[in-house]
Amino acid sequence: MRHLISILLQNEAGALARVAGLFAARGYNIESLTVAATGDEEASRLSLVVYGDDAVVEQIVKQSRKLVDVISIEELTTRQHVERELVVVRFAASGLAWANSHARVLSSGSDQCVAEFSGHADDVDEFLTQLAIRATVHDVARSGLAALAS
Repeated sequence: MRHLISILLQNEAGALARVAGLFAARGYNIESLTVAATGDEEASRLSLVVYGDDAVVEQIVKQSRKLVDVISIEELTTRQHVERELVVVRFAASGLAWANSHARVLSSGSDQCVAEFSGHADDVDEFLTQLAIRATVHDVARSGLAALAS
């Protein structure tokens, strides 16, 4: 099962490594990890996605609460939440003929374009699938999920 976890942690060296280490120690691959400063310069928000057994992920979340760096942690999987992901993609300029009202062209030349698209991870997947049908995709950079309880 997919688990989306939001963690507010102290903005200190090694805090991210300690949290990620709990998942790695249990043999879980983190599918997506996004971390950035918040409005409070002493705290960062970490959003991560893992796939795994509910009971084991629940245990890891409980263990994470005990880390000194963790201010708060919540699993958003079953709660009302908002999640977004950004993708930046470089593709053959001929794909520009395909108009997507939600994508924004960042740069374009005679042979290639760079565009950005943001939305739910499923929407990003669909955007990339549709673009690949219409153009040659050269590079893709995905941000990973950013999520908050709503």
